[in-house]
Amino acid sequence: MALLVPGLAVPAVARDRKPPPAQPATSYPAVEVHVQEKVAIAAEPYNTKQKESIFRIDYLAHGVMPIRLIVTNNGDKPISLRDARILFETAAGDRIQAAEPEDVERLMTRKEREGGKIPLPGPIPAIHLKPKDSDKNIEADFNDFEYAAIVVEPHTTRAGFLFYDVSQLDHPLRGAHLYLKELRNANGAQLFYFEIPFDKYLQSKSSQMD
Repeated sequence: MALLVPGLAVPAVARDRKPPPAQPATSYPAVEVHVQEKVAIAAEPYNTKQKESIFRIDYLAHGVMPIRLIVTNNGDKPISLRDARILFETAAGDRIQAAEPEDVERLMTRKEREGGKIPLPGPIPAIHLKPKDSDKNIEADFNDFEYAAIVVEPHTTRAGFLFYDVSQLDHPLRGAHLYLKELRNANGAQLFYFEIPFDKYLQSKSSQMD
């Protein structure tokens, strides 16, 4: 999840960085709390160069928005995200599924993904350059950072990242939401859906980090 092309490489020291320890979901600006279900879920976009420097790839430069999902279970029984759908809902109401590593790769140019060619004179075939390591870095980032908690234990907070293709949006967070449904309690009953507005985040100081 370090590239040799301008705008993608980040300093080696940045690759050793980790996101801040996850706090209870209610500590974040963009949060929704279901008091009766005793569950709080927050969404923290990594929409600045400083925040996204923990990754190996400059996702923002390719129209991909990393969003940290923080789930806090304040109840006495576990909750399941096995069947959960977690969608980026735009201001226009369109819903975007979280990207897989191959989706991110497709957003990079063909030259970056497949490597270039060295043209040779006459009928001699062009020499294909070795593909760049972007795919390996994307895979590593997803392995290191992607949200992976299928179950959130009682009185526990779990966090991780989801990556969304917002390349077609001029101001992706403005008026948008993170929409979650099909979370279930220990009895298998579905929890009420969550709709977390990113405008709360945009109004906070954390969104101003360079």
